[in-house]
Amino acid sequence: MNIHPTAIVEPGAQLEEGVKVGAYSIIGKNVRIGRRTEIGPGVLIEGWTSIGEDCIISKGAAIGGPPQDVHFKGAKSFVKIGDRNLIREYVTVHRGTKEGSTTYIGNDCFIMAYSHIAHNCVVEDGVIIANLGTLAGYVTVEKKAVIGGLSAAHQYVKIGAYSIIGGCSKVVKDVPPYTKADGHPARLWGLNTVGLQRAGFSPKTRKLLKRAYRILFRSNLNTSQALRRIENGLELIPEIRHLCDFIRNSKRGICKERYEKNI
Repeated sequence: MNIHPTAIVEPGAQLEEGVKVGAYSIIGKNVRIGRRTEIGPGVLIEGWTSIGEDCIISKGAAIGGPPQDVHFKGAKSFVKIGDRNLIREYVTVHRGTKEGSTTYIGNDCFIMAYSHIAHNCVVEDGVIIANLGTLAGYVTVEKKAVIGGLSAAHQYVKIGAYSIIGGCSKVVKDVPPYTKADGHPARLWGLNTVGLQRAGFSPKTRKLLKRAYRILFRSNLNTSQALRRIENGLELIPEIRHLCDFIRNSKRGICKERYEKNI
């Protein structure tokens, strides 16, 4: 370990082999930090926070603090962060509101400067949140989604896998997986075609997703009718099943589409 002499590591904190802690950082007594993780200067990690291996936590980040929730009554709650995450300057991550609840960040995420991840959020593997991205409480972001800078997601919103949200967007309803969303409020702009290609989705999969998208949003069918047509008429590859399940299980409703000629 390499702990700067001005850093404070409270008794009880667990720092594994190869951890670095920068100047004036504070590590609370219930914190656990995995191997080779680097904590920059002026970082505060408190509460019942677990951080995995090979992460980089940059200057001024504040992780594990109490939630900004009027219902919080001092419960013992958690932050769990996986491996190989890059958390940039002044990011804030708050622990859960209710007793035993957790705010979760998976593996291989890139959380850019000044972003905020509120209580009880779930951020899956490979997510990118650009500068000043803001997630309200209980938001779920599925794997490999990209959230543009200065965007904000309303509490309980779900953002689907491999979707992308344009900068400065106001997300008040769920964003289906594999799609593009942008605007104030956010609307759908077709499939995230470039993202799917870069992620290695096959031409067959992209073609089926495109057909499913057209049925869902451009067929004049209601949601139940569109889902039945997809499930009865298209090959139910895992991506199509996930898209249908996501929409069927939505609690806040799905973003409306802004018509675009080509997707």
